[in-house]
Amino acid sequence: MPSPTIRRLDVASPVPADIDIANSVEPLPIADIAAELGLRPEHYDLYGKYKAKVLLAVLDELKAQQDGYYVVVGGITPTPLGEGKSTTTVGLCQALGAFLDKKVVTCLRQPSQGPTFGIKGGAAGGGYSQVIPMDEFNLHLTGDIHAITAANNLLAAAIDTRIFHENSQSDKGLFNRLCPANKEGKRHFADVMLRRLTKLGISKTDPNELTPDEIRRFARLDIDPESITWRRVMDVNDRFLRKITIGQGPEEKGMVRETGFDISVASEIMAILALTTSLADMRERLGRMVIGNSKSGEPITADDLGVGGALTVLMKDAIHPTLMQTLEGTPVLVHAGPFANIAHGNSSIVADKIALKLVGKGGFVVTEAGFGADIGTEKFMDIKCRYSRLVPQCAIIVATIRALKMHGGGPEVVAGKPLDHAYVSENVALVEAGCVNLAKHISNTGSYGVNVVVAINKFASDTEAEMNAVRSAAMVAGAFDAVICTHHAHGGKGAVELGLAVQRACESQAEPLKFLYPLESSIKEKIESIAKFYGASGVEYSEQAEKQIEMYTKQGFSNLPICMAKTQYSFSHVPSMKGAPTGFVLPIRDVRASIGAGFIYPLVGTMSTMPGLPTRPCFYEIDVDTATGKVMGLS
Repeated sequence: MPSPTIRRLDVASPVPADIDIANSVEPLPIADIAAELGLRPEHYDLYGKYKAKVLLAVLDELKAQQDGYYVVVGGITPTPLGEGKSTTTVGLCQALGAFLDKKVVTCLRQPSQGPTFGIKGGAAGGGYSQVIPMDEFNLHLTGDIHAITAANNLLAAAIDTRIFHENSQSDKGLFNRLCPANKEGKRHFADVMLRRLTKLGISKTDPNELTPDEIRRFARLDIDPESITWRRVMDVNDRFLRKITIGQGPEEKGMVRETGFDISVASEIMAILALTTSLADMRERLGRMVIGNSKSGEPITADDLGVGGALTVLMKDAIHPTLMQTLEGTPVLVHAGPFANIAHGNSSIVADKIALKLVGKGGFVVTEAGFGADIGTEKFMDIKCRYSRLVPQCAIIVATIRALKMHGGGPEVVAGKPLDHAYVSENVALVEAGCVNLAKHISNTGSYGVNVVVAINKFASDTEAEMNAVRSAAMVAGAFDAVICTHHAHGGKGAVELGLAVQRACESQAEPLKFLYPLESSIKEKIESIAKFYGASGVEYSEQAEKQIEMYTKQGFSNLPICMAKTQYSFSHVPSMKGAPTGFVLPIRDVRASIGAGFIYPLVGTMSTMPGLPTRPCFYEIDVDTATGKVMGLS
């Protein structure tokens, strides 16, 4: 019997604007959605009528519950328009919950506010497969990104302030201010200071017992300004903050240096939120974030600066996933939103773990991996699943006729410009030629030991012959099944066949998860395994990359997984190389590390971590109906 929270949609044709569909459906009180999941009021904190934070304590209460099926949604190499992974994720869950009577939870990333007002728009799905309230999903939500921004910038302030004070004080003066005497004349170390003492191999706990050399080593971080990798962040697209100069005020005594801003979701703290498994684990990860090196080459951490505990306080509410709902009344957990290039591009481990317990045996948790499967699904498997120890039973690859035509040699697809005639008229040969890209993604994803289901996301101009060509190519390439979907136009009803295919795939999955590389391999060996996965014949390292690899190996970080930062528009490093290129040499320009999050990220080409605004940003269309208070124009 369907859940009482399930709604049937009255769909219109042509499909109205996303915001109009979202505003046409009155969300249910989130307490009703929570109750259907088996959550009691003590399991969550309400944030208004339609959002709630699900508390991590639920995991302890449900630890004996068997997990449901775990499904990841990736895609073929996309056009700049995107191929509908979020929409497919939501549509599939609406099909499973509203039409197939399965217990299901959708797990999605929280979108950045910057692109919502910029060129991309929101990320709540689309058409009749959306998360609502759409405006709340795409904007402030429950404040997690604001917490990340505050924590990130507190650490940035601590770095420059520490350099400033070390430059202007003697060892003794610095130590006296770090460990001041109280009214009784007694000193003590803050708890976070004991972590630094342990790192230095100093076992003393009384500040008065330190020798002059120990005082110097403890008090002086001696940060090399040239080595600082930590930048300030804000959740707005602002190209003019990509490179700035700080310290120009007279009180800063000439301590000027160049730095810049990233967008908030590019912060390592966001990646930590997505990969953490508990509050205690998050505290440790935040404390061991490396912001740069000392002048002697030692890594300097947030705990060395004494700020790890304070960062955790700022993040303590953000660790709880946010419960929302789809248009058809199925539950959604929204949590974390790391970049999919310099980070791993997946929603949080804790949201997935909570969801798997809530749906229980026979239920389904469906999560999305950012960008194409070569990036998002690879990082889901090799990074997220390593840390979570969760094993997916099915991986979906979303494909569109237009993207396959592009990979078959079609004209360039440009966001904001009308599609060329080739994309809106039948051309089976072009589709068949582009299926090499789909076949490569199926082969790569299947190598992890999971069943692969292809979701063909149908557009109005797609023909039956074109879709049959894709289905045939997918099955030849080794897909478990390939299904035509119309969830954008019809909601869950348009993804019922996909839901049935996913159910069969999960029920027949028996293989263990096979990682692409062992963690014990060297940094270079792991990079080269991923390059081969892309189709490269070899890897070329710049002098800077060689230097960084040597440094991270020496510092003891070589056993971390690899998070490749490359273009999402090609298997290769060149966006214009479509299809499934082979024989290219992958250039590694630089290698950096997110030690707190727990990965090394090689840079393949130049990565922008602060988007800019186009000539006509999305914000031109966004306004509020002052009579009703409803948001208009979000896309």
